[in-house]
Amino acid sequence: MPATTDRVMYWGTGRRKTSVARVRLVTGTGKVLINGRPGDDYLQFIPAYLLAVKAPLDTLGLENEYDVVVNVSGGGLTGQAEAIRMGVARALCQLSPDHRSPIKAEGYLTRDARAKERRKYGLRKARKAPQFSKR
Repeated sequence: MPATTDRVMYWGTGRRKTSVARVRLVTGTGKVLINGRPGDDYLQFIPAYLLAVKAPLDTLGLENEYDVVVNVSGGGLTGQAEAIRMGVARALCQLSPDHRSPIKAEGYLTRDARAKERRKYGLRKARKAPQFSKR
């Protein structure tokens, strides 16, 4: 029973903070499946995260053409949603080189390198120092 042999898949990897998303675009009806769960359920029905995941598809007008199947790990929901967005954008670039310029103009292909700063010794957090006492 060869169910997936005739389906074309496009891969993309996205990263943000400590999250890593492996994204597959499969021809379909626009469903989002994250770690085996429906996308809206996994992202806790938060509209900003759902829009972020579908943003590259909306930019190109392909929101009902492809299903998004994601395996994501690490970090929280914000980092995971933005990692998925980057993975979808990279997969769309594989789909057609013409898609690259509108996606890049929106900034979906740029890796956001901001991450939590490490804690330094002698301090309470990365930069917060203990209260100073003169005497």
